Amino acid sequence: MQLLRETEITPEFTPITEKIILDVGGMKCAGCVTAVERQLNQHPQVKNVCVNLATEVAVVEAEIGTVDPDLLAKALTATGFPTQTRKANTTLASQKSALEASATRQREEMQAAFRQLVIAGVLLLFSGIGHFGNTIFPILNNIWFHCGLATVALLIPGRPIIIDGWRGWRRGAPNMNTLVSLGTLTAYTASLVALLFPQMGWECFFDEPVMMLGFILLGRTLEQQARGRAAAAFRQLLALQPQIARLIANPESQKLVSGANIVEIPAEQVRVGEWLQVLPGDKIPVDGEVRFGQTTVDESMLTGEAVPVMKQLGDAVAAGTINQSGAIAIQATKTGNDTTLAQIVALVEAAQTRKAPVQKLADTVSGYFTYGVLTASLLTFVFWYFFGTHIWPEINVAGGMEMMSHSTHHQPSTHYSSLLISLKLAIAVMVVACPCALGLATPTAILVGTGIGAERGLLIKGGDVLERVHQLDTIVFDKTGTLTTGKPTVTDCLRLAENAEENLSLLQLAAAVESGTHHPLAKAIHQAAKQQNLSIPHAVDFHTEPGMGVSAVVEGKNVLLGNSDWLNWHGIAISETAQQQTQELATAGKTVISVVVDDTLIGLIAVSDSLRPDAKAAVEKLQQMGLRVILLSGDRLEAVSAIAEQLGIPSTNVMAGILPAKKATAIKSLQTGENLSPSTSIVAMVGDGINDAPALSQADVGIALHSGTDVAMETAEIILMRDRVSDVVESIQLSRATFNKIRQNLFWAFAYNTFGIPLAAGVLLPSLGFVLSPSSAAALMAFSSVSVVTNSVLLRSFAHQP
Repeated sequence: MQLLRETEITPEFTPITEKIILDVGGMKCAGCVTAVERQLNQHPQVKNVCVNLATEVAVVEAEIGTVDPDLLAKALTATGFPTQTRKANTTLASQKSALEASATRQREEMQAAFRQLVIAGVLLLFSGIGHFGNTIFPILNNIWFHCGLATVALLIPGRPIIIDGWRGWRRGAPNMNTLVSLGTLTAYTASLVALLFPQMGWECFFDEPVMMLGFILLGRTLEQQARGRAAAAFRQLLALQPQIARLIANPESQKLVSGANIVEIPAEQVRVGEWLQVLPGDKIPVDGEVRFGQTTVDESMLTGEAVPVMKQLGDAVAAGTINQSGAIAIQATKTGNDTTLAQIVALVEAAQTRKAPVQKLADTVSGYFTYGVLTASLLTFVFWYFFGTHIWPEINVAGGMEMMSHSTHHQPSTHYSSLLISLKLAIAVMVVACPCALGLATPTAILVGTGIGAERGLLIKGGDVLERVHQLDTIVFDKTGTLTTGKPTVTDCLRLAENAEENLSLLQLAAAVESGTHHPLAKAIHQAAKQQNLSIPHAVDFHTEPGMGVSAVVEGKNVLLGNSDWLNWHGIAISETAQQQTQELATAGKTVISVVVDDTLIGLIAVSDSLRPDAKAAVEKLQQMGLRVILLSGDRLEAVSAIAEQLGIPSTNVMAGILPAKKATAIKSLQTGENLSPSTSIVAMVGDGINDAPALSQADVGIALHSGTDVAMETAEIILMRDRVSDVVESIQLSRATFNKIRQNLFWAFAYNTFGIPLAAGVLLPSLGFVLSPSSAAALMAFSSVSVVTNSVLLRSFAHQP
C-alpha cells in the first residue's frame, strides 16, 4: 500500500495542513472506529480524524511535516488494528493494484468465513437433532456429546471471535466480538459447571454457544457479501483505467496509424504533449485532443450517457472512455493523477470518508456503547438474581423458562434456579446488542450513493453534502453557460453614428477589442467576423472589467465595448434612440453590447444565447419538488426576464445586473433572508464559470457543470459530468434518496437496540412469559447488521423519474 498526502493551500499559497490516508484493518464495529479515532487523536499535531468502517480507511489531517504516517500506522497496528500507509503520488495503476490486493484479501476472508460457517452449521445441525427426542443415534441425545459440540464450536469457528474480543478488552476498547465472546464463554462455562457438578441441579445449555456462533457467523457472511456489493461501483470505476498506451514515436512521419511507428508503453508513463494511437475497441489511455482521424467514443463509464459521442480534429477525449469506430491519433493534455478519470476516483474516494453531521449522534453513542451494554447486562443479572426471581417466583419452574431454553437433554434433576435464569438473561443482553448497525448505517449508504452517482456522471463530495442537499429550499441558476448553451451568436449589428469611421465595421472593431479576452460573447463576435471573412485589425492596451466591458486601442483610437454601466462609468452619453433600441433588443432576450469609439457611441451589437434543450423541463421538475428556482445574471433585467419567462420562472425570482464580484453577496442575501426571501434559505448555486466560483463557495451547496472551469469544479460540492441541466434534478434526487437511507439505517439501528436490549433483559417475562434466548438474541443481532447493509444496497434500485 502507499501513502497519499493532499496539501491544503491558504490564500497566501502557504501549505499549512496535509491529509494522510491510512488503510486500517481489524475494525468490526462502531466501537472499533471510536478506538481508532481515539488512538490517532492522541498525537498532539493531529487536527482532525475521520474513520470509515465500510471502506476501512482513516483520513488524518495534521500540520504539514509534523506527523510521521509510518509511526501512526505502527501505533495502530500495535493496538490490534493492522494498518498500512499510502505513499505520495499514488497513480491510478497503483490504486488499482491496491484495490485488487484488498479484493483478494476480502475474498480470502470470505472463504475463511464460509468455512467457519459450514463448520458451525454442521455443529448446529447435530445440536438441533438432539431436541427431537429419541433418534436412531442415541449419542445425539447424550449431554457429553453436546458438550463436545460446544467445545468444538468455541475452538474452531468461535476462536477468531474470542481472540479479537479479548484483544479489544485488553486494549481498553471492547467491541462486538467482546460482547459475543463474553456471552458464549459464560454460557459454556455455566453449562460445564452444571455437567461436572450434577449435585448442584443446574441446567446444561451447551446448544446456546453453538447456536449463537452459528447465527453470528451467518450474519457476518451475509454482511460481508452485502458490503462487497456496496463497494462494487467504486471498484468498477477504478477498473476503467487503461494499462497500455500506443506511443507514436515520430508524429512528423505522418504514419500516425501504422504499426511501424508505434511503441507500446505503460499508460502511466505517458507525458503531456506526446502523441498516441488509439484503435477501435481500445480504451483511451489519457486525456487528450484528437489530432488525426475521427471516431465515436463511448463515454458512458464517466458520464452515464449511453449514446456514443462523435470525436474529430480538435475534440477532447477522456481517459478510460472507449474508442468505437475509427483509428485516431491523440495528443496527451493530462496524464496520471491529472486525468478526468483520476480526479473522479479521487473525488469519490474522498467523498466516502466525509461523514454526514447526522452521524455525530451515532458516533457519540457508539463510543460508549459496549460499556453501556456490559453495564446493562450486569444490572440485568443483579436485578433478576436478587429481586426478579423472588418477586415472580413462578418463573423458577420449568414451564416458565421453556420458551427461553432449548436445552432439555433429559437430565433427571434439572430445575431452573435463580442463578441460571439471571445468567441467561444477562447473556442475552450482551449478545443482542449490535454496535455494528450503528457503525455501518452512514458509511454504507454513502458508499453506495456516491458509487451510483459516479456511474451516472454525478459526483457528490460526501455525506455532509447529502445532508445539506436534503435541506435545500432554493436553487439559484447562473444564466450564461448554465441554463443557456454558452455558445451565443451575433444576431444584430446596428450602426448609430453617421459620422463614424467607415473603414472598419462594427464587427471588426469589436473583434479587435475582444481578441484580448475569452468570454463567450467574445467568441460569438469572433465567429461572426470569421463567417463574414472580415480582417481583424491589431489592438493594444487591453483592459477588462468583469461583468461590465472591455477596452483597447485600435488603429490609434480608444474603443470601448460593454453594457450601459460600463458606458456610464466612462461618462459616455447615450442618446434616446440608442436607449430605445437597446431596450427593444433586451426585451427580446438578447444581450446588448455597446460600441464606443473615442467617447462616441457608434453602434450596438446584439448577441443571443439559446436555452439548453432540457432547461425548461429541469426548472419545472425542481419547482414540482417544492424548490424555489431563481435566475441570476449580470445581464440587463429585460434580457434576463425574457429568459425567465421562457423557463416559467416568476419575475419575482429574477436577479439581474449582478456583477460577478457581487454574486456571492447575492447568494448570502438569500441565505440571510435579505433578498427575495421572507426568511432564511438553504441555497444551492448552479454555475460553470470562474466568475461563479465565489458564489459556488458561498452557497450551502455548489453545483458545477463539468464543461465549466477547474476552479468552479474544485469549489463545488456536486459536479455534473454529463453537462446537462437535468442532472441537477437527478443529483438532488439521488442525494435525497441516499440521505433517506442514512436516516432509515440510523433509525433501525437505534430502534433495534432500544427495543432489543429490554426484550432480552426480560421486560415481558413476568407478564407474557416471553423472553429472548441467547441464541435468538444472537440471530437478531446478526440480522440487524445485515438489514442495515442490505437496505443501503437497495439504493442501487434508485431510478431518476424524468
